[in-house]
Amino acid sequence: MPTEHPWITTPVTADLLRGALDLERTEHGLLPHRLPARARAQCADGQLALAESQPSGVRLAFRTRATAVELDTLPTKRVHNGAPPRPDGLYDLLVDGRPAGQASVTGGNTLLVDMATGSAEKRPGPAGTARFNGLPGGVKDVEIWLPHNETTELVALRTDAPVEPLPAGDRRVWLHHGSSISHGSDAASPTTTWPALAASLGGVELINLGLGGGALLDPFTARALRDTPADLISVKIGINLVNTDLMRLRAFGPAVHGFLDTIRDGHPTVPLLVVSPVLCPIHEDTPGPSAPDFSRLAEGKLGFRALGDPAERAAGKLTLRVIREELSRLVEQRAAEDPNLRHLDGRALYGEADAAELPLPDQLHPDAAAHRRIGERFAALAFAPGGPFAAGRA
Repeated sequence: MPTEHPWITTPVTADLLRGALDLERTEHGLLPHRLPARARAQCADGQLALAESQPSGVRLAFRTRATAVELDTLPTKRVHNGAPPRPDGLYDLLVDGRPAGQASVTGGNTLLVDMATGSAEKRPGPAGTARFNGLPGGVKDVEIWLPHNETTELVALRTDAPVEPLPAGDRRVWLHHGSSISHGSDAASPTTTWPALAASLGGVELINLGLGGGALLDPFTARALRDTPADLISVKIGINLVNTDLMRLRAFGPAVHGFLDTIRDGHPTVPLLVVSPVLCPIHEDTPGPSAPDFSRLAEGKLGFRALGDPAERAAGKLTLRVIREELSRLVEQRAAEDPNLRHLDGRALYGEADAAELPLPDQLHPDAAAHRRIGERFAALAFAPGGPFAAGRA
């Protein structure tokens, strides 16, 4: 450890964290969760457990005069058999709301995933340190956004001046739920996932419940949304229901109603925006499930393909086009009695022209440039005057 700084170690506590719904004390430190313990106990899905423990949108937030900051963490990094190694997750530093640096933590645990069998093996590794030096002097507001794609146990926070929790301020809280796209899959860094970009442009505080593979209308997720204080709420529904082939049209409509009813039990008048899927060509008219494309994996690339048959739509199998039509109908029906409920067609965020210019690299997830486009468009449609999240609506 460098000796030129008179280091002060500050315990990482709940008042220094934003964006997490629960904190678990582990043998190494503090593990942020994006679903509460009760929700986690009601689901034995390993994919969801992994997704909710990856701290998309979670950040440390404090006020300090420090010019040097170190954060010790124990990351868990996912590696797919046969695919090239993923880069280390990034920690984004913001000073007074502006980007001021990035760091990564080497080492950590490894989760080795076999795409063919779905099995996973965890191999332990050492903790590491994210370092930020040369911060401007004087009192400032500092945020450290944790990697959106690495489970991250917080071990120790060190600074060369005292820190205090960042005051809450008067910004509205936006609570968002969605799939891996909302989680931030293939975004460049934690502050450049599309929800983080949209929140920055909209001037709101983000709580991101985008759960890779986990936007499945689960009742425990609806209850988490119900019980979380928020001024604005959005739910992005569709792609995971198709690529897991989880339900048929008969079940979909009542499940959406039940999900929205539960949210409304806790937030009866909060602006609530239902967003349908962005364009995904492999599932527009072809049902799921999705599966890894092993021909691409042999080339060292991740890719997916749709295994369903378009003819199965007649038997109630879901496609993205079917889901968009049904969501539009359901929201129109509910909005007759719920003036604070709105609908947004996801193709307004990423549609056919965008897919031609910025195709989905693995057939399911947008790249960094597409994340930026989606975030900018969402901000323009949702937070602009007249939009469902316009200033003054809460």
